[in-house]
Amino acid sequence: MAELTVYEKRTCTTCRRLAALLEERDVDFARVDFHVEPLSADELRDLVRRADVPARDLLRTREPVYAQLRLADRELGDEEAIGLMAAHPELLQRPVVVRGDRAVLARPIERVLELLDAPAA
Repeated sequence: MAELTVYEKRTCTTCRRLAALLEERDVDFARVDFHVEPLSADELRDLVRRADVPARDLLRTREPVYAQLRLADRELGDEEAIGLMAAHPELLQRPVVVRGDRAVLARPIERVLELLDAPAA
């Protein structure tokens, strides 16, 4: 079983760099392209819980839909942000890496080391 799960977009340069880093370190990981297999609101809620951050912190602000929905102009609670990411997968920041009961947004990719250096929960 994979030690890590990486939620990514396969064409993303940062995601490819993270995969190369993990492969160099011989870390077993599963890949989930959430643009091909969108995450449900429950799965996103679980990612937010594991990352222990407000859901808004996982929003990708440079996506056109972010501007179209005028998300910068208003406060978003966790449930609304999660619902928006479920409806618009491109709004989820990437890559998000999960190990045990923890998750990190691997931007920069070296943030994954926080999970590798800590005991699995």
